[in-house]
Parts: sequence; C-alpha cells; structure tokens
Amino acid sequence: MTWQAVIGLEVHVQLATRTKLFCGCRTTESTAPPNTSVCPVCLGYPGALPVLNREAVRLTVRTGLMLGCRIRERSWFDRKSYFYPDMPKNYQISQYEAPLCEGGGVEIESDEGRTRWIRLRRIHLEEDVAKSVHVGRRSGIDFNRAGVPLMEIVTEPDLTSPEEAFAFLVALKQILLCLKVSPCNLEEGNLRCDINCSLRPAGQSGFGTKVEIKNLNTFKGVREALRFELERQCVALEAGERLVQETRRWDAEAGATFSMRTKEQAHDYRYFPEPDLMPLRLSAEELEQWRAALPEHPAQRRERFMRVFGLPAYDARVLTADGAVADYFEEAVRDASNPKWVANWMMTEMLRRMGDAPPEAWARLPLRPAALCALAEMAGRGRINSTTAKAVLEILFENGGDPETIVRERGWEQISDAAEVETLAERVIREHERVANDYRHGKAAALQFLIGQGMRLSRGQINPALLREALIQRLGPRPGSAE
Repeated sequence: MTWQAVIGLEVHVQLATRTKLFCGCRTTESTAPPNTSVCPVCLGYPGALPVLNREAVRLTVRTGLMLGCRIRERSWFDRKSYFYPDMPKNYQISQYEAPLCEGGGVEIESDEGRTRWIRLRRIHLEEDVAKSVHVGRRSGIDFNRAGVPLMEIVTEPDLTSPEEAFAFLVALKQILLCLKVSPCNLEEGNLRCDINCSLRPAGQSGFGTKVEIKNLNTFKGVREALRFELERQCVALEAGERLVQETRRWDAEAGATFSMRTKEQAHDYRYFPEPDLMPLRLSAEELEQWRAALPEHPAQRRERFMRVFGLPAYDARVLTADGAVADYFEEAVRDASNPKWVANWMMTEMLRRMGDAPPEAWARLPLRPAALCALAEMAGRGRINSTTAKAVLEILFENGGDPETIVRERGWEQISDAAEVETLAERVIREHERVANDYRHGKAAALQFLIGQGMRLSRGQINPALLREALIQRLGPRPGSAE
C-alpha cells in the first residue's frame, strides 16, 4: 500500500525580553549560574502572584501580524495542570481556549520546487519550564529558564514530508529573525520543536494514529527524526501491527525514536482560566500601531532584490535568509554600478568568514558596506585581480579602511596598459622559447604555463586576460584550434 505522511509542528520560541513572563527576573538562562535568576513567582511559592510582561505580548502579536494571523482583541491565560519536576507549581500558565493569534501561515518551497502555503492553527503565549540536567544516574533542576516567555506556533497538519518540515522551520526562522522577536539560537534552546506525525493510505481523508516526538532543538534533528519515525510506522502498518498514540523521544546518536509515555489528551491537563490574571485586552489603535511598525517580509524583500537589483532567485534567497546580511548588502549596493558584483562577494568571501555570526557582529564589522562595494567595483572592472582583491579584503576585514588607498599605497593596481602587457608577453616568450614552441605544436597546457610566468614576473599585477590575448597574438593559433 502507498502511504501518505501527515505532519504538524509545534514550534516553541523563547522571546527576546529582558525579564520573564510573570516576574521581574532576568532572562539570563544561558549566562547566569544555575538557580540564580529566580524568585518566589517562578519558583512557584504559595501566595506569589504573576504580573504579565506586556513586551512578551507585543512580540507575540507582532509575529502573528507578520504571519497573517487574526489577532484576538480579548484573550486570557489558562492553567495547564501536570506533575513533573520542571514545574514546581504543578501547573503551567499557558493559553488554550483564547490564544492571542489564530490562522495565518508560512510559504515554503515544496519538494517539487513549487511554493506551498502551510497554514497555522494558532500562536499562543506561555511560560517556559525549568531545565532538567542529567549527569550519570543523578538529575538536577535549573530554574533559571522557568518563566521565560515562550511563544508556541502550532501548524495545521499540512506538511507531507521531512523535507517540507525542514523548509518550514528555515522559512519561519527567517521571519522571526527579521522581526527580532527572538535570537533563535538553537544551541541555547531559543527555538525548540515538537512533531506530530502519522501515516494514512494515499487518497484517504481521515488521519492515522498520531505519534508525538518531543523537544527537538535542531532542524536537522527534526528531519532525521521524521525520516526514522515515518519509516517505523510504515513497517509496522505493513506488518499489520496496530500503532498506539504516544509520545516518543529522538536519540540522535542511535538515530531512532523511543517511546516515553502514552499521549495525553487535552482533558488530561484539566485546563481552566488562570484566576490570578485578568483577561488581556488589546485596542484596535494599538494593533494598528504594531502593524504599521512591521518590517518588510523576507519573501517580499527577496522579490524586491530580484526586481530592483536584478539578482537571480538563488542569490536573492541567500542574501535575505538573514536580516543582518540583507541589511549589510542593501547598504553596500546603494551606490553600486553592478549589484551582482557585490552579491558575489557577499555570498562567497563574506558569508564564509562570518558563518552563523549574530546580527550585531555584522554591525560591528571594521569592513564597512561602502568599502566592500568599492572593492567589488575595483575587481569587477579589472583594476585588481582576484588574488589582490582577496588580500585587500583580508586587510579591510581586520582593520577597515579604504580599498583605493590600500591598493595605491601597496602598488597593487592591476597592469592593463597595452604597451606594458605587450612588453611582458614578449619577455615571457623569449625566456621560455621551448614552452612557446610546445604551444605552437598543439600543446594547450603550455599557454597556461606562460600566463603563469607572466603573473610571476609582474608579481600578480598583470591583467591575465590581456596577457593571454597578447601571448596568443605573438604565438599564433595552435594547429587545429579555433583560437
């Protein structure tokens, strides 16, 4: 039988607020010593009352507006009851009946290269739980993370493959970074994902037995976990086994999922409205202000880069994947005669050096965008060759400065004067007559050797294209060649 995958994602995003969702503790989980950024509220002491962080609400609504969601002007928080060491109150303050955002979606590129719209069910706000730390046979709890604002983005079951799930997460991360609602640092747990997946016979509208995979913190892990789990379910169904609704965990080292517990239903959590918090009301004027302050959507920016700067789709996609990179490029091409020259330097040398640097690293670079543009122009017009251009870039990258000044002071400008090129070509042929004769007798590689000797004699400053032409004119075409 042919099976069809049905996949939905629950993406948990730690918001970039200075303090936690319901108290004044700093959100310094990754830098503070364990259990130091805590207070009676986030430790769940009896009688401690929560106070809502309005900035977390703004960031969540900002995300919903960017993703085309319907924003509730009146929403409220609920208590989600469960018993686990990472939640000392034995309940989590979350949203269930009235989430802040509903609907909307994210556009992705499907497996077949077409664009697909992945619908969202809801975006709600909740407090994060503490972090369990396991060392050998002992476990501990770090409550620094408890109470950090957590935005949960829940998709409809629209995804049909591990590759689509990966593409969705990449597209979503681009939007979140563009909005600056979260640093989205996967290593620090800023962005985590739960998977719901099942199989059904192709063409059937009903759903199969749903399995949840918890707490994946890499996009590659989501893809690999789905590949394994869907194959496991397929083998089981083909063998006539009955799947159970359960929660599983992904073991990256083993490359497999393992059962943790049977899956809870919503009623198991005994949701009811949080009595210590008033309902949340948002005015139409406030929503309109937040909507007006939205940045350009990454997809719109990608289309604009193609239309205004004449970039190919691939270049535009690479340069808009990170908002800081797109900002740097856009400033660099402000006075560029050929934006493609700048784009090439951005996608090769700059991204290779910067890697996954945070946005602030681009702002602190000694190499300013205008200097990169000037360097790209010099290289593109043949004033310096690629080797020299990379050497100049190295200096600019470390110390900043003006590429024109660096080239002039070091005498690195490329020799393109016709008389100088001809003189050098004659010298190369005279000093390497045997190799020149090899070329005349049909040995193509001999020409490259002669060009290399010319580059050596000129210390890399001769224009290689002009030198090649000058050599061919003096040597004559090879027998049987079209030169």
